[in-house]
Amino acid sequence: MDLLPAVLTLTALLVLTVGTGLVLRRREGRPRHHVAHDIVDPRRLGADGLGEQATLLQFSTEMCSRCPNVHRMLAAVADQHDGVRHLDVDLTHRPDIAQHFHVLQTPTTLILDRTGAIQSRIGGVPGREVIELELARLGEDAGGRARTEVTADV
Repeated sequence: MDLLPAVLTLTALLVLTVGTGLVLRRREGRPRHHVAHDIVDPRRLGADGLGEQATLLQFSTEMCSRCPNVHRMLAAVADQHDGVRHLDVDLTHRPDIAQHFHVLQTPTTLILDRTGAIQSRIGGVPGREVIELELARLGEDAGGRARTEVTADV
């Protein structure tokens, strides 16, 4: 085999791999709004209800090293907003839920409106400012106090 075609092939594969990695990294932590607006049933997740204004639904696993920090941040944001609830669902033993919501990475955060409709989806670690902007987009009162936080191990 000639050396030049082999080098060109390896270079093309390297450029493709780096480009794909950069695109995926750029998408991580950013909200996607063009998601299926399914209505989430909190009982299926092991919770007794949703927030009066919005719900921050976090999907985690036992082996996720970034999930505890995301949990603390989402809980703190929920504590600062009236009617916002934080639910953390452990997918370790619930592949049915992971499949239903198409969760391919943890943490994944869904932002639900008061009816339980999915308004935003964030794969990876969301920034606090991103969550605040998404809640503002839903018409949240930024100066309120939180209702509750629930950890649902389903």
